[in-house]
Amino acid sequence: MAFNGTWKVDRNENYDKFMEQLGVNVVKRKLGEHDNLKITIEQNGDKFHIKESSTFRTKEIDFTLGVQFDYTMADGTDLTGTWVMEGETLKGTFNRKDNNKVLTTTRALVGGELVQVSATH
Repeated sequence: MAFNGTWKVDRNENYDKFMEQLGVNVVKRKLGEHDNLKITIEQNGDKFHIKESSTFRTKEIDFTLGVQFDYTMADGTDLTGTWVMEGETLKGTFNRKDNNKVLTTTRALVGGELVQVSATH
């Protein structure tokens, strides 16, 4: 599958602003900018196994496209949501459990790199 592999996060454009909008304090935002995140993706049909490894933690996530699941971010923020495929793009839509803010993340392969874009609504 297209997403299978280990991907290193080399840059996080607008990441500080995104984390600020989520309500993450400035110390955790600055730490998050330098966490050397690697994402390993194993896709089998509509089932995904994701391993997120960074300086601060390692987390493994299993999900099925279109099926809601719970997820806790590195700063302890609890979310619930789903991932779906939109063409060649993997799109996640999540709600914060504490204030119901919506978080979206897209992942796409562009020029042999995994490009991830996150936003709050």
